[in-house]
Amino acid sequence: MKYARLTKEQLEEMHQEFITFLSTQGIDAEEWKKIKENKPKLAEEEIDIFSDLVWEKVLNKVKFLEHFSKQQMFLFKIEEFQISLIGVKVENQAIDITTSDGYQWLRKNLMDEQVNIYTSTKPISEERNTDIFALIKQGAHITKGELYNYFEKIVSPK
Repeated sequence: MKYARLTKEQLEEMHQEFITFLSTQGIDAEEWKKIKENKPKLAEEEIDIFSDLVWEKVLNKVKFLEHFSKQQMFLFKIEEFQISLIGVKVENQAIDITTSDGYQWLRKNLMDEQVNIYTSTKPISEERNTDIFALIKQGAHITKGELYNYFEKIVSPK
């Protein structure tokens, strides 16, 4: 498996898509029931293949990711040949930007000396989706990029 198996809940949400996937493999409902009962390892392999297909489809569309920790925010933009990062670090240990109050403090104090904003880029490897999935496994979330675009205006010299 290249990525991660979908959870039971995710598989239930994608029930119809999974049925379609099985039918493309020549497996109908009765055959699937037999496979689950008599060949559980094969059933798990089919679920893993389906999971990877779903992840590929999702990862192909990813343009932005965000990852928050108590004192840092990582905003990623996935471009054709590189991943661009805008990082925000709060030097004040009393501020936790994962809380509403901490985030409000950050919004009001972006230009404070206790806030460092930095940028970086990294080339995308030949395995673009694997790079993105690694960031997701570390806690990043797929977004529409509003925060990245906001901070990009702040850090881009114009």
